[in-house]
Amino acid sequence: MKNYKVAVAGATGAVGREMMKMLEALNFPISELRLLASSRSSGKKLLFKGKEITIEELSPEWIARNNVDMVIMSAGGSVSEKYSPMFRDKKIYVIDNSSAWRMDKNVPLIVPEINPETLSKDKYIIANPNCSTIQMVHALAPLHRAVPIKRIIAVTFQAVSGGGQKAILELEKESRKIVDGNFAEKKLSGSDFSPFPHQIAFNCIPQIDVFMENGFTKEEMKMVNETKKILDPRIAVSVTCVRVPIFRGHSEAVNVELSDNLSVGEVRRLLENEPGIKVIDDTASLKYPMAIDSDGKLETFVGRIRKDESRPNSLWMWIVSDNLLKGAALNAVQIAQKLIEII
Repeated sequence: MKNYKVAVAGATGAVGREMMKMLEALNFPISELRLLASSRSSGKKLLFKGKEITIEELSPEWIARNNVDMVIMSAGGSVSEKYSPMFRDKKIYVIDNSSAWRMDKNVPLIVPEINPETLSKDKYIIANPNCSTIQMVHALAPLHRAVPIKRIIAVTFQAVSGGGQKAILELEKESRKIVDGNFAEKKLSGSDFSPFPHQIAFNCIPQIDVFMENGFTKEEMKMVNETKKILDPRIAVSVTCVRVPIFRGHSEAVNVELSDNLSVGEVRRLLENEPGIKVIDDTASLKYPMAIDSDGKLETFVGRIRKDESRPNSLWMWIVSDNLLKGAALNAVQIAQKLIEII
């Protein structure tokens, strides 16, 4: 088997560090790993397989003088838009975790269990979907293959780690301030809760990203548009995204209307046979997926599967996954695994 020269861009961030862990955990065939970040982190060292690797600054000069086979990019959209075309010009494959390329009709948007056939050795930029989209379509794809989905209504309960390291630190800071102070007064004074628009500790914020003209947020429209691109453009999709005060693990309440009937038993069997899906659905024993149990796990968990008695051919399910793993780093490395099968 050929080994590959791989770079992780944004290596010091929460997702970048998880990408390194997944490359190691999945034993990706690497001959050399380069770690890239901004100038602030240049010169620092991180461990990979027990060896220290010095972080280098991601810059046009670095791209010009280095040849790697692929870059797994966890950095923000502006960084991606700036550098991805340079990598493409050098015919270096970029697996991009930002939102910069997801809706580009010429860029594959990949969940490996669903649509790996859209990868091509001639397409050098590959988009990793939004974290909340990945776990939802992962669970819905086997249903859609069996009986086409007509409509999806979802409410997400998203961990702060989806907002990066600053968001994690803000929840920790706010929580400590409340617990160490007057616990009876849970509302913090002041207006600076950056990177959130409001206090997140002991609160839920029904806003992720900015509001669009249609009243939905950018995060909600990402889920709508990405779901259509990955599964089927004919599916009607409507989403509300909520930020909740937990560190890791996104949860989703999803209502699905099918074009024909599937029993709850049939849905369970389809999900149990799907790679990467784990069904936990025993309400008699109070067993169902929870975010706290998904932390560090590779699977997408599904439970609370039940018929929607208000509408024909419809059902509810509860979907949970580690947003930094299947929602980001794991999915990106799985894309890389599929990519090396065709290049």
